[in-house]
Amino acid sequence: MPKFSSRGIKMPESPIRKLAPYAKKAKERGLKVYHLNIGQPDIKSPQASVRALKNIDLDIFEYAPSEGSLDYRQTLAKYYNTLGFTDITVDNFIITNGGSEALSFTLSCLCDDGDEIIVPEPFYANYYGFAEALGVKIVPVVSTIDTGFALPDIEKFKDLITPRTKAILVTNPSNPTGYLYSREELKKLADITVENDIFLISDEVYREYVYDGQTHYSVLEFPELKENAIVVDSESKRYSLCGIRCGFLVTRNKKFIETALKFAQARLSPVLLGQILANAAHYEPDSYIDEVRKKYTERRDLLVKLLNEIPGVICPVPKGAFYCTVELPVDNAEDFCLWLLKEFEYENGTVMLAPAQGFYSNHELGKRQVRIAYVINKEDIAKSIQIIKKGLEVYNSIA
Repeated sequence: MPKFSSRGIKMPESPIRKLAPYAKKAKERGLKVYHLNIGQPDIKSPQASVRALKNIDLDIFEYAPSEGSLDYRQTLAKYYNTLGFTDITVDNFIITNGGSEALSFTLSCLCDDGDEIIVPEPFYANYYGFAEALGVKIVPVVSTIDTGFALPDIEKFKDLITPRTKAILVTNPSNPTGYLYSREELKKLADITVENDIFLISDEVYREYVYDGQTHYSVLEFPELKENAIVVDSESKRYSLCGIRCGFLVTRNKKFIETALKFAQARLSPVLLGQILANAAHYEPDSYIDEVRKKYTERRDLLVKLLNEIPGVICPVPKGAFYCTVELPVDNAEDFCLWLLKEFEYENGTVMLAPAQGFYSNHELGKRQVRIAYVINKEDIAKSIQIIKKGLEVYNSIA
């Protein structure tokens, strides 16, 4: 047998998708599987994007410029101007094939083999995969469920900085916890970033979806971070356009843009059709985002209420995004998730959850936790939580 790379062998499975074969088999048995495992909204994409797709009149579907189409970058510049960043122009963007490629480009630009990125955990599971693929070491700062996953004391970050530290990476609002960073927390991170002359990378793809009158603060708001801030952004969740694979990088650091462009040129082109649809989405009425935010708020409120009514379940109230990380009264949440799909059904249905171990670098920390995405309608959320409740009763009676 030919040998595989150690990088390939060490590449982690996705906790979001690893149980998919078991969900498939459950469906083949005739069960309805409620998908709470993945951030695929059931929200309709903007009609402006649908019309743009239907009305495309191109004779040749050619390569887009490596940095992204000019008209789309112009639209993005206007969007960022409306957020208050009036100095942002088309030259501050690199368009990517999803936010995933944006982050991969970022790590490639900043890190050599063995370099380090400090990341509060739990963190988006694919961060670990990107880092592993590029030989980058993730250095975690643990946040805990008992504080609602608040940012740990800033001294913990200072203690972890070494000569190999290249950046601090945050997701704001957080996937998988829904935590929203305050301005004061970001200011502390900004200060330590400048003090150590490293980068602050902020994944802000969920910025529109914050709740209860809270405000989202971007790292672009801090003038001291002019050369040190990089934003990863995407249209996937903002406009329910996950499948068009359209994301981008935003920074005021010209040298970073020049470096990232070389990686963009190496992969040739971001998806042309994705940019056309994403560009159109920005011309959808503002009411689209307002209505979607209202739906997510209602779903969150129902989900949190029903989960916290189950004995032994702990579910902090997420402040943003559309995820929550939940602790279950089981010894091994992944085993429970697998059991739900393989052996349990209630009223001809079962639930697919994402085990939270994969969102921690130390898997023991998430052993009793799952990530839940509230991206399905309220009726299905209520049915899903009823299945989880009944499932816990049966599972713990036979454990």
